[in-house]
Amino acid sequence: MNDLVSSTDLASEADEPKTLAEAAYRQLRRDIIEGVHRPGEKLRVEHLKDQYEVGAGTLREALQLLVTDALVVAQGQRGFRVAPISLDDFADITRTRVLLETSALQQSIELGDDTWEANVVAAFHMLSRAEDKLIEGAKGTREEWELRNRAFHEVLISACPSRWIRHFQNILYHQSERYRRLSLFRQPIPRDVHAEHQAIVDAALARNSAEATRILSEHILRTLDAVRQLPADFIN
Repeated sequence: MNDLVSSTDLASEADEPKTLAEAAYRQLRRDIIEGVHRPGEKLRVEHLKDQYEVGAGTLREALQLLVTDALVVAQGQRGFRVAPISLDDFADITRTRVLLETSALQQSIELGDDTWEANVVAAFHMLSRAEDKLIEGAKGTREEWELRNRAFHEVLISACPSRWIRHFQNILYHQSERYRRLSLFRQPIPRDVHAEHQAIVDAALARNSAEATRILSEHILRTLDAVRQLPADFIN
């Protein structure tokens, strides 16, 4: 049986970093996702160590973690660069994510118990609260929304018995994050993301797996449609 989702669980990444390398990793990761460091940009350790106020060894450790995340590319003796992005890459990520996440949702609807339902309701409530703050323009709300959104999608498929499906869904979700933020916060097409999430929840709680997976698929693909409408210089 799944444990109920708590605010601590949902905000686990908001906890204080345990090491200097972890702190530098989080700051660099956020700046890459937010576009402070552009795709393809060379990440010079001698410059960044002063910007992030850590030693060269600590910064290299943080960059290696970002290589594992596929957000940074190691170039042997030539250092590091921000990983490139492209429409073809995002289309591949999106199509694969749809295959895995809809399958996992279908299994969760079939196998999830009352606790799974309670988790879904709780995660959606926390996401809705973050959406309210985002509309109000409160400080730090973009990061909070992203954490809640990820938690919501994880909880939806948490009753899927395949840990490998959940594992690879998590990787794909992270890989889509840079693209998703470009679309959500620049809004190249009109959409009501809250209503999309509400429709997924309603169908899932009604145990209508066909409707829930259809809506989830459209929800994920709509972000690809939005990214395709961005100016060309955003995706390079």
